[in-house]
Amino acid sequence: MQLLLDYLPIVAFFAAYVATQDIFIAVVVIMVVAPIVLAAQWFMTRKLNKMTAISTGLVVGFGGIALLLEDPVFFYWKPTVFYWTFALACLISHFVGEKTIVQRMLQAASKNSDATLELPAQHWRTLNLMWIAYAVVAGALNIYVAYSFSESTWVNFKLFGLLGLTLVFLVVQSIWIASVAEPEAGPDSEA
Repeated sequence: MQLLLDYLPIVAFFAAYVATQDIFIAVVVIMVVAPIVLAAQWFMTRKLNKMTAISTGLVVGFGGIALLLEDPVFFYWKPTVFYWTFALACLISHFVGEKTIVQRMLQAASKNSDATLELPAQHWRTLNLMWIAYAVVAGALNIYVAYSFSESTWVNFKLFGLLGLTLVFLVVQSIWIASVAEPEAGPDSEA
């Protein structure tokens, strides 16, 4: 259910753009849907997902500027600002604090499942650097596509390209984690 809610704003944006071929109508749609999704998450969990809240703030902010100035370029920058802000936060957490942001995120996510994700400290730091690299590349690709291709190509890239890139990254990350994760001690294992 959470995954559906996470992608609902971008799917609504894409559907509105495909139906109207008008970027500004699509921007209005995502500006309406994103806060509704944030509110729905709040009512379901009584917690605000920080990433969703930041993304919603950026959607409303950059969308509002794009509408006010009648220039979609401001909205094109939203994914890049989101990714690069995340990369900067990860970089800061690499040097400040006991755990990196990626470690906190993934350990919190694993608490909601049956398995607990445990990695040696150096692997958490490597994983954090992987996320930084991914976010910088994704942000740069977004701007490259926005300035090098048509509006409709950018809209398709925003949904399919960035989603595909994210899925590939998550698969690679999962394979890497499986190769370096500390094996769980079972009840029959000897110490």
